[in-house]
Amino acid sequence: MRLQGVQILACLFFGLFSFQTNGQSKKVIEFSYDQGPIIGNNKDWANELIDRIDYKGFDVRFGWRSSENNHYNYINRFPSYGVGFTSAINYYTEIGRPMGVYAFGEVPFGKLNFDRKLNFSYFTQIGLGFNMNPYDAETNPINGFVGSAVNVHIHFGFKASYQISNRFDVFTSIGAKHYSNGSIKKPNSGINFIPISVGIRVPLDKEEFHPGPKPEFPPLEKRFFLNITAYTGLKSYAIGERAYFRGGLGVNYLWELSYKYRMGLGLDWFYGGGANFRYPGESITFSEVNSFAVVGSWEWKLTEKLYMPIALGVYLSKADLNEETANFYERIGVRYRMNHNLFAGVQIKAHKAKADFFEFTFGYTIPGKVRKIIIP
Repeated sequence: MRLQGVQILACLFFGLFSFQTNGQSKKVIEFSYDQGPIIGNNKDWANELIDRIDYKGFDVRFGWRSSENNHYNYINRFPSYGVGFTSAINYYTEIGRPMGVYAFGEVPFGKLNFDRKLNFSYFTQIGLGFNMNPYDAETNPINGFVGSAVNVHIHFGFKASYQISNRFDVFTSIGAKHYSNGSIKKPNSGINFIPISVGIRVPLDKEEFHPGPKPEFPPLEKRFFLNITAYTGLKSYAIGERAYFRGGLGVNYLWELSYKYRMGLGLDWFYGGGANFRYPGESITFSEVNSFAVVGSWEWKLTEKLYMPIALGVYLSKADLNEETANFYERIGVRYRMNHNLFAGVQIKAHKAKADFFEFTFGYTIPGKVRKIIIP
């Protein structure tokens, strides 16, 4: 129940982001068929499981493209947002029939040209995966991919679409689809598909999408920002073991590069709880459960309040008992700024693309003095 509650909260958090639009939008519905291989981890059990699975699936999506002609939409080439449902077609005793509900964002490539018939874009989906048969030592010991029936669904990739007529477009895409619980319950190698999709897009309104000429941009205030962030999450370290607190604090100094990006450097501290329960009777030292890192951070501003943090950290010291398996880590997620100072978000911290833990973040931004004002 604890695992499902955490992931339902994550799904709702991202779902709220997909509705960050106004009433002026072009609405569409999409249907697609997916097929592709499942990717393993070179383990014998994984290779045996892959031989039994031939992934085929389908997606249904409802989306909208905001036509509000503001500078955020303009610099991001008027992205689309929406919600969707995905399902594998076949049922497999070992993994079940994975399904997912998700929010998505899609950003076009290239210069703005609303009359172009052939278009390219990249997309990200994140939400709640379910209907899976997890690992069980007695009834399903071969499934080392997921240890829980409910997981996070993540799918990202590239898409090409062509307008056949005013009534429909056809498209194809390729990407990576991932189901994982973020190590809240072991085992958690994750189910990874590489689906190739073909589909059709049907507009639900007749109006052409033409937001208008380039909007007026407000003055760009060049300044530094100090982000103070708290990370909270849960992590399991062994099969059959409960999940323990993982968290920490981060301090990042970011510079306003442009209307779209911020970039900077900072320090992270991480703590792993439960060591005294996992290693009863042993003397646990500070360095075994606390780690420190220098981190390079980048923020991609999607709207005035919604943005994506991306980071690469290098450990100054690693905690031996926290399963920090590499000398560096990656972080990606979504954050929402409630006002000029307060923000909250969900993101994943990973080592070489293998999840360490899901971070629910809460933070405070201290803006520095304006160093320069650029008038566009």
